[in-house]
Amino acid sequence: MKLWDKGGTPDEQMDHFTVGNDRELDQVLVTYDLKASRAHANMLGRIGILSKAETESLTSALDLMLEEVRNGEFSIDPPFEDMHSKIEFELTERLGEAGKKIHTARSRNDQVLVALQLYLKDALSGFHGQVKALFDLLLRLADQHKDVLLPGYTHLQVAMPSSFGLWFSAYAESLIDDVYMLRAAYRVADQNPLGSAAGYGSSFPIDRDFTTAQMGFATQKYNVVAAQMGRGKVERLSAMAMASIAGTLGKLAMDICLYMNQNFGFVSFPQELTTGSSIMPHKKNPDLFELVRAKCNIIQGLPNQLSLLTTNLPSGYHRDLQMTKPLILPAVEDLKSCLEITISSLGRIQVNSNILSDPKYDYLFSVDTMDAMVQQGISFREAYRKMAAQIEEGTYEPDKSLNHSHQGSLGNLCLDEIRSKMESAWNG
Repeated sequence: MKLWDKGGTPDEQMDHFTVGNDRELDQVLVTYDLKASRAHANMLGRIGILSKAETESLTSALDLMLEEVRNGEFSIDPPFEDMHSKIEFELTERLGEAGKKIHTARSRNDQVLVALQLYLKDALSGFHGQVKALFDLLLRLADQHKDVLLPGYTHLQVAMPSSFGLWFSAYAESLIDDVYMLRAAYRVADQNPLGSAAGYGSSFPIDRDFTTAQMGFATQKYNVVAAQMGRGKVERLSAMAMASIAGTLGKLAMDICLYMNQNFGFVSFPQELTTGSSIMPHKKNPDLFELVRAKCNIIQGLPNQLSLLTTNLPSGYHRDLQMTKPLILPAVEDLKSCLEITISSLGRIQVNSNILSDPKYDYLFSVDTMDAMVQQGISFREAYRKMAAQIEEGTYEPDKSLNHSHQGSLGNLCLDEIRSKMESAWNG
């Protein structure tokens, strides 16, 4: 069944090519299409297109279908083209003439727009919950290991003293930037496009304020052309927020892979969180974090894919936009799984508390020794030359007592301030 069917039989190859995997993707979105259809039915009843009895029968049938979706009893199989045609068929089969009225004053275009935006609102809100859980874990680890020193690197060369407290809380505060991006994307998605129909509105006296409130949108996308132009843009901005999170996760995963290396030996994990080799019995590989890194790198490319897909499209609907779904929906699931596995595994990290006893890290303390000379009245440039000469001559003796007290340094992590900043980030 196709909502655009005017009789006749479409070419089978054309039909297969244009439908693609829309049925499988719509199985993810069908809950949101049903919820939007329920709001639409109530609105049609409100403006007199549907009788009270028709409205009640339609909303009851839609509620039943929602329950069937939750129970895994609702599937979109051939010959249905998509979720829209399946829902309308089921309503007509169950209710007769009332079911045929559900498509009044709307188009598949605004149907898929509103379903996608409701889905993305849920996804972005869910990411915020996961990011907050990871943030809380990182701050707990930072506080727990705040006194354990760690080499800091620039250019992958030993640089200055750091600490596990500084490392963990660095990723915690970086997640706040990602929440800012999530919040911005959420606000864009939180605009009701239902009622824009095919992109040019309708001659029916629909009540878009009513459907906006019914579906829990903060506002509506008032201009019907602007609502249609949101297709692709909402997905791209959501993808940018996802890419921001993925960038933070991927970097953390890379650090962990590096720090697990025997030449570093900074952290380790229980054996059950590592994998082995088919021929090397000693191996404890960080496959988990390598896959997080790889998946996150792919997600970081998603905004560019969506930009290329929508570049140079004029206003109005184009079938090209169907291709946003197979890009954004699997990426949402991948990012969810990356966050889940990072949260569950990172809590079991084992920290090496005696890293800096190795003499190869002695030069980490040269900057602190040099700064002490400056505080005694020597100019910075002269102190720098003296320190460089001691290092060159091999006479440098590190003083490993540290006094880093400024805000955000290893001696003053500002964990409470970072926590407070996160609390305000989503609510803005």
